[in-house]
Amino acid sequence: MHPSRRVAPGVAHGVALSANGLRIPSSRALDGRVEPLDAYSAIVVGVADNLTPRVAALRIRGRRGESAGSAVVLSDEGHLITNAHVVGGATAGEAAFGDGTTARFEVVGTDALSDLAVVRTDREVPSPPEYGDADSLRVGSLVVAVGNPLGLAGSVTAGVVSALGRSMPARGRTTARMIEDVIQTDAALNPGNSGGALADSQGRVVGINTAVAGVGLGLAVPMNATTNRIIYQLMHDGRVRRAYLGLVSSPAPLPPAWADRTGQRIGLRVVEVVESSPAAMADLHRGDMVLAVNGTPLGNAGSLQRLLLDDAIGSRVEITVIRNGALVDVVAEPTELVD
Repeated sequence: MHPSRRVAPGVAHGVALSANGLRIPSSRALDGRVEPLDAYSAIVVGVADNLTPRVAALRIRGRRGESAGSAVVLSDEGHLITNAHVVGGATAGEAAFGDGTTARFEVVGTDALSDLAVVRTDREVPSPPEYGDADSLRVGSLVVAVGNPLGLAGSVTAGVVSALGRSMPARGRTTARMIEDVIQTDAALNPGNSGGALADSQGRVVGINTAVAGVGLGLAVPMNATTNRIIYQLMHDGRVRRAYLGLVSSPAPLPPAWADRTGQRIGLRVVEVVESSPAAMADLHRGDMVLAVNGTPLGNAGSLQRLLLDDAIGSRVEITVIRNGALVDVVAEPTELVD
């Protein structure tokens, strides 16, 4: 038996409202039931109708020629969010919306280490969509990718979240890091969709599409608490300040005895300590197993990176490690990462 959908009072037949007011068209069979395929299509159409006017095509002319991508309206003040690799080293460009409106924009800030950039247009743009939290996604969640490649408004693909917690390398001018908690989806990304929106079934933007991971697979930078801090810094400071420890680590399973004792299954094995770095000054050693920072357990490299934003610069950081079968606490004072 297919589930039925009640049409909200006062809403025209064939249109339903989701919890957040997103207009979702519905289609009924002759016996009044909503067919599963039609219900799926209605969700995708509703999300597309809501987001397509809010996703712009970007055209950037730089020293290496012309590049293009997509961007999503971020604020009522004309801010748009896109990928850092779309903007590159440019300082300005042109944004085109689906209704034919065009606007010049200036680059407010870029962060290659998260592959995010914020630009601001010189005129009024559509109101921003609702932004959600990627941490609420589950494998199998329906997602819709909306882009505006080369001005072809309304490039829409739909699929499901096929993996969560993926990592993707990102490189700045002199440094590199892993972008953590990346969303993998089978909603295919078309050329020029980088910087576009990845939305959930309610039309909330939960990611910014960034890369093709293979045939039929796409990756998106998640919208979450860490990303929100990065975007805030880009909007207000034009750059992102990060703390620097000077160690390279890799997730590794804890020995069973330590896992039982701590209730923690994974730690970070120190692979390398940079000479004269804060980690070296704190007497961290290659082979140490990092369990926690300031009492917060670590399970992957991303959990350490999330603790190394601007508020950690110059602060005393207590790091708990397993060394030679014993728990050792060391104190480090991160410096500012210079890229």
